[in-house]
Amino acid sequence: MASVQEPQHSGAAAPLLEVDSLVKDFGGLRAVNDCSFSVPAGSITGLIGPNGAGKTTVFSLISGFYRPDSGSVTFDGNDITGLPSHRIFRFGLSRTFQIPREHRSLTLLENLMLVPTGQLGERPHNMLFSPAAVWRQERQIRDKAREILDFMNLSHLESEYAANLSGGQKKLLELARTLMADPKLILLDEPAAGVNPTLMGRIRERIIELNRERGITFLLIEHDMPLVMGLCDPVIVMNAGTKLAEGEPSLIRNDPRVLEAYLGGQYATPEG
Repeated sequence: MASVQEPQHSGAAAPLLEVDSLVKDFGGLRAVNDCSFSVPAGSITGLIGPNGAGKTTVFSLISGFYRPDSGSVTFDGNDITGLPSHRIFRFGLSRTFQIPREHRSLTLLENLMLVPTGQLGERPHNMLFSPAAVWRQERQIRDKAREILDFMNLSHLESEYAANLSGGQKKLLELARTLMADPKLILLDEPAAGVNPTLMGRIRERIIELNRERGITFLLIEHDMPLVMGLCDPVIVMNAGTKLAEGEPSLIRNDPRVLEAYLGGQYATPEG
């Protein structure tokens, strides 16, 4: 347990993700306004701000659910601006959602086994002419899914329908599904929302362990400020669709603009 108590901070790592001057309008509303930031490789980066600041829209622009009106997104040296989400997924960028999108009528094991792309069994002729290869690949995928369920402490629920999970268990399942794709970067949208403290502690431990031991980079949106300040470095603050501030947690905690706009001073360190 001691190996996952504290996150691995980013230091001066090169950026894995670069967002440059993104703009997105919805009718007469500018949801994202000339937003630029980068995510260092190997970091757990936080993205905070009030409701309506544009955080989830930025996630959707990065992950291909929306096309930006202008600006660019570069991931691992590749220009992914405006690519559809399934192509971006293949570069090694995965995301979760604030409201989990599990396949409710499938078991946890089945939810995970659906994730890998290009499975041989998806083509009927492979079942006719290469059945051994199909079953071999399916066994490998099943073994990997069970390994991930075990890592997430969900093995005892592998045959349970996803619809029957608690909110926190669904968040764990969402994270487990991203791991089936061997991602380089995971975008986490409010992992603590609606999750009890025990399960949130488990999610936090898994994020740290995945970051430290598997080298996965995280960018997470979160309103739980103690979680962000204890887990993330750097922290990016958005307001009105653009970046307001960026830095290590101690700087963000004491930035007057952030304290006034988002934190209300409650996390400031008293002086004197």
